[in-house]
Amino acid sequence: MKKLATILGLTAVLAIAATSAFAGAVRISQVYSGGGGTGAATYKQDYVELFNSSGSPVNVGGWVIEYGSATGTWGSAATNYAVIPAGTIIQPCSYWMAGVGTVGTGGAAFPITPDFTVTAGPNMSSSNGKVALFNTLNANTACGSELAGTLEDKIAWGTATCAEGTATAAVSITLGIVRNNGGMTDTNNNSLDCTLVSNPTPRNSASPANTACLATPTVNKTWGSLKSIYR
Repeated sequence: MKKLATILGLTAVLAIAATSAFAGAVRISQVYSGGGGTGAATYKQDYVELFNSSGSPVNVGGWVIEYGSATGTWGSAATNYAVIPAGTIIQPCSYWMAGVGTVGTGGAAFPITPDFTVTAGPNMSSSNGKVALFNTLNANTACGSELAGTLEDKIAWGTATCAEGTATAAVSITLGIVRNNGGMTDTNNNSLDCTLVSNPTPRNSASPANTACLATPTVNKTWGSLKSIYR
């Protein structure tokens, strides 16, 4: 009985350690919010790209991509968030892409196929706005009032509130936000961690893994030191 209790206790500790180790591993690596219109946009639809910076697969099924206007709440309506399908796995050091919002007539089709497409929304602003990745739904939630432990990452641009550090500059129908070093850089400051790129190129689960991530045991963030232990 004592041996069984010891085994169960060790299993619980390992489960907690694994959960802690992978907290913050998946982050937003690209945002393009210029689609959905009739103008000379880069793409017909908006997209959000995620990156798994860890050395192990991460199940993001049921996680939620939530949009907020410049001064608005996260996921103010059902059309302002998209729930990632159950069973979605992002492989180590790899990417995943969601095409979100209205498919417009202006711009080109994506050069690759999104891993997930939802046309009901969110339709993100091509000038000022914010988007976050939650591990559970935070509907119509104000910045700072998110459920504890549910916010995985966020990026704000232009005059939007609720950035990590400082928001990036405003974007346009041809400018996207790209996290530096293939998604590796994360110092919790949007303006420093990301670059505005003209006509950005999205990546999906079939894109090559980030070789810098595969070769580097740690990254900028608390997660980096944890990864060196559990990877």
